[in-house]
Amino acid sequence: MHDFWNFAGSYWWLVFPLMGVAGGFARSWERNSRLRHQRRLEVMHAKAEIRTAEAEARAVQRGRGAPRIAASAASADDVPRAPTPQEQLQKLFDAQDAVTKRWLEYELDVAKLIAFPAMSDGRQPLTAAFLRAKKVADRLRPVSPKVKLTKEQLDEYRNAVTDYEVAFDVAERDARRIRDSSFTESERKRLDTAKQLLTVAIDEAATPAERQVAYKRVREELDGLISLSDGAVEVLEKKVALQLPATAHGDAARGPVAEPVRLRPPDAASGR
Repeated sequence: MHDFWNFAGSYWWLVFPLMGVAGGFARSWERNSRLRHQRRLEVMHAKAEIRTAEAEARAVQRGRGAPRIAASAASADDVPRAPTPQEQLQKLFDAQDAVTKRWLEYELDVAKLIAFPAMSDGRQPLTAAFLRAKKVADRLRPVSPKVKLTKEQLDEYRNAVTDYEVAFDVAERDARRIRDSSFTESERKRLDTAKQLLTVAIDEAATPAERQVAYKRVREELDGLISLSDGAVEVLEKKVALQLPATAHGDAARGPVAEPVRLRPPDAASGR
C-alpha cells in the first residue's frame, strides 16, 4: 500500500491523460449508441412502409377483381399500331405541302422578296439546291395517298420530302442572314425605295392614281434586281386595285367615284 501511494505521488500527472482516454471511450460509446438507435428507427420505418404498400396493393387487387390475363390483354391493346402505307403517304403529303406553303409566302409576297431577295435568286447555291429538291419531291409525289407503292418507292419519296424540308430550312436561314448584302450600295438604295413605294401601292387610304403610280415605280426599281413571278405580280396587282369602301356621306362629299385605274406592266420598250 505504501508503494502504491509512492507511485501515485510520483506519477500523479498521469491522471489527466487517463481521464482524456476515458472520456474518449465514453463519447464513442454514446455516439455508437445513437447510431444504433437511429438504424433501428430506420429499419422500423422501412418495415412500416413495406407493410403499408402491401396492404394498399391487396386492396387495389381486391377492388379491381380482374384476372391477370385481362390486365395483360389491356397492356397489349396499349401498344401503338403501326401506321398503314396510306397513312404514311398522307403524312408525307402534309409535310411537303407545309414546306410549299412556307415557300409561297416568299414567292407571292413582294414585301418579303424585297426583305429577303436571296429566296427568289436561283443563282444563290442554297436557293438553287432547294429548288432542285422541290422538283425531285414534286416528281416523286404520288397522285393520291391511296396509291399503292412498293417499299422502295415509299422510301424514295420519304427521302425526297426530307431533303426538301432540309433544303428549304437551310436556304431560308441563309437568306435571312445575308438579306441584301449581296447587292451594291446603289442597288440597296433602289430596294429601300421600292419598299417605301410598296407601302403606298397597297395602302387603301391612297387614291387609285397614287397606288398605280407607286406600283409602276416599284416595278421599275426592282427591274434587274429581283425577278417577280407571275403569281407575285398578280397578287400585288389585286392589292393595288383595291378601292376604299364607299359610304353615303363619303360619296356625297367626294362626288362621283372615279373609274378604277387599269394596271399595266412596265413599258416593255423602256426595258422596265
